[in-house]
Formats: sequence, structure tokens, C-alpha cells
Amino acid sequence: MKYKLIAVDLDGTLYNDQLKITSDTLNAMIEAQEMGIRIALASGRPLPGLFHARDLLKLNEHHGMLVAYNGGKVVDTTTNEVLYDKYIQDDLAMELLEHLKDYPVNPIIDDGKVLYVTDKNGYRVKEEALNDSMEYVEVPSLTEHLDFHLNKILTAVDPQKTYDVLETIGMPFRDQVTFVRTAPYYIEAIPVGTSKASGLSNVCKGLGIDPSEVIAFGDAENDLEMIQFAGHGVAMGNACDALKDAADEVTLTNNEDGIAHTLNHLLGCR
Repeated sequence: MKYKLIAVDLDGTLYNDQLKITSDTLNAMIEAQEMGIRIALASGRPLPGLFHARDLLKLNEHHGMLVAYNGGKVVDTTTNEVLYDKYIQDDLAMELLEHLKDYPVNPIIDDGKVLYVTDKNGYRVKEEALNDSMEYVEVPSLTEHLDFHLNKILTAVDPQKTYDVLETIGMPFRDQVTFVRTAPYYIEAIPVGTSKASGLSNVCKGLGIDPSEVIAFGDAENDLEMIQFAGHGVAMGNACDALKDAADEVTLTNNEDGIAHTLNHLLGCR
């Protein structure tokens, strides 16, 4: 078998627009695992936000991997061992949270179990909590409440302002933190050098898999490095233009079983 690992983004890729994994895509992914191919879920979401897909795909039965926080944390689903954990330095996280007060963004942070915000009715708070299957708690100040490490800082932004904000928000910290657009309404701060590709690289090293043996699926700008890292990078039909330009293949959309379509012709999945 030419391929040994499938890396797949969640939102806009594995999930359709109703945040469901269709039966055809689910069956193709499970069949690939039965062939001996590992699966790594690679998402910007916090770790709990990957658990629903992990369980549907039965990753714990097939030694699958979770790559959360845009590559900041890697977990073995069979042993629950944390294989890699990269976080923003604590003093820098404090500076960043203060810095964000000067921008039209709504910061959301988490400790791996709970989301913390300063306004429980703020933009995208309830949606993020629902998608990640996490409780959200309102606190008077994020900096005063911060007594845990941050793998990332999520900010929710009016989609019409996202690119304007992205142009300047990270400039004072460009040597320490990368700000990346992960959805039309999200900008995330992650440590420099962290990406889904870096997380996937850690997975490959641990499993003895060469990048040429990886198939990767994505749709958004934060999937770009992962698509370029993989031996066969696949952009969904609904992907951004930059991803389509970089991919080895553009498949059908997330609403048209694009993953199943590609796995069928690459692996012979039904």
C-alpha cells in the first residue's frame, strides 16, 4: 500500500455544512483503517472538539491520532498519551490578551476542558462551545483568570473585518506568534513554527511514516502547510483558492462526499 496515513481537517472537510459526517465518507474512512491506514484528525479546535469525530471513526480501535490546536497538541487515541504539546509562553500570553483589547475581536481561551470569555453572549461564543462540546464560563478578566498554559488564543471577528484585522494584529509579536485565519470569522494566535504540518510531522516521526505516504484533506488557509507537507494534498471543492492552487488534487465539496470520492480512486474504497 502506497499510503499509510490520512490526515483530515474537520470543519468544511470531514464535516458537511450541517456539521455531520455522511455515511459514505464515514464508511470510506473506516474501510481505509481496515486496510491498515492510520487516520489523524487535524483541526484548529481544542482537543475535546475532536472527540465526536474520533468516536464515530473508531480511531481508538485503529491507533488513530488527534492533532489539535492547529498542530499544538498531538494525542494517541489508543493510549491517550500526549505525544507533543506546544504552548504560548505564559508571559507572552498575558501580553497578547492585553494587546487584543485594542482590536475589534472577541477572545476565547480554554484550559482543555472549559472555554473562558468575558462576555458569554459575545460573538461566536455559544457556537464555539457547541462545536467543541465544551462548557463556557464568563470571567471578569481573562488575564486575571489565566493560570494555565494556552496552546492558542482564539478570537472571533466580524467576517467583514477579518482581513483588515489580520494585516496588523500580529505585527508586534511576529517573531513569537503567528496569527492565522481559520474561518471567515476566526483569527487564531499560535506559537511561531506551529501548524498542522508541524503536528503531522510529529505524528509521522512517531509512526515511522514518510510524508510521501500521507494523504491530507483540507479547505482553509490553516490547512495550507499540511497540504504541502503530504505526499498527496487534497483541497475540497469548497476550499479557498490558495489551497486549491497548492493541492495535488481538488476533489468534490464537503457536501458531496469529496473525501469518499478521492479515497475511492486512490485506495479503492467503496
